[in-house]
Amino acid sequence: MHVRAVAAATTAFMGATVLLLPTSTAHAAADTEDPLVVAHRGASAYAPENTLAAVDKADRMGFTWVENDVQRTKDGRLVVLHDATLARTTNAEELYPDRAPWNVGDFTAAEIARLDAGSWFSSTYAGARVPTLEQYMRRVSRNHQKLVLEIKNPQLYPGIEQQTLKVLSNEGWLGPARLRKLVIQSFSADTVRRVHELRPAVKTGFLGTPDIADLPEYATFTDQINSSYTTISGSYVSMIHALEGPHGKPLEILTWTVNDADNARRVADYGVDGIITNKPDVVREATRS
Repeated sequence: MHVRAVAAATTAFMGATVLLLPTSTAHAAADTEDPLVVAHRGASAYAPENTLAAVDKADRMGFTWVENDVQRTKDGRLVVLHDATLARTTNAEELYPDRAPWNVGDFTAAEIARLDAGSWFSSTYAGARVPTLEQYMRRVSRNHQKLVLEIKNPQLYPGIEQQTLKVLSNEGWLGPARLRKLVIQSFSADTVRRVHELRPAVKTGFLGTPDIADLPEYATFTDQINSSYTTISGSYVSMIHALEGPHGKPLEILTWTVNDADNARRVADYGVDGIITNKPDVVREATRS
């Protein structure tokens, strides 16, 4: 990831601006609205992460926005899974004992479809499967939900940006009605930039906490700076909101992964636009006006 240097004069100006802004200042929308609550990997404190059960649990709890992670199989299918390996959240070690380290990219979609992705979490969810991206999108559509989609480990899967956009297009998610219900994010600035270049209308998010001096460059290709809650301050949030993103609107910030009431209230006071959480009910209750 390479970001162009910003002129020294701009850096000095922005640094001074940060000092002048109150730490709890938020942009206008945050003055009148509670932060958006995004169910991380679905309602992942209450159902196995990134499964259809977790999406449905978030829906039953009344949460419109969910977040997921996308990896690619050996035979080129996109599946919804956080880790680059199958070991933590499936029974891959039991079913395929001789195939350590059980990398997603070493298994076909059919082999992954055989795995139990629920028993590790609870016997209640025994038999839950790793969904393909197509299956996941259809469930999100059925539930009338919205999605923050993370492209994971793009260095392992060349071309995954184009492939993800193709699946989304095939599932009807890149038309005007659905674009407002979708954000594509990544820890890779190059991937976020590529998505923006391929489909400029898609809203994008960069996962991380760039230096303040670098924020103007990020604002040329990303709509959101989505940072860990442990790395931000009110001044940092204010600096994000002071910049205009590629779609002519103020940059936004979603912060992750906040699972307790005290930290939820703290980042809400900073003026963040949204909170990504395993416990959306806890965050909703803590930040409700």
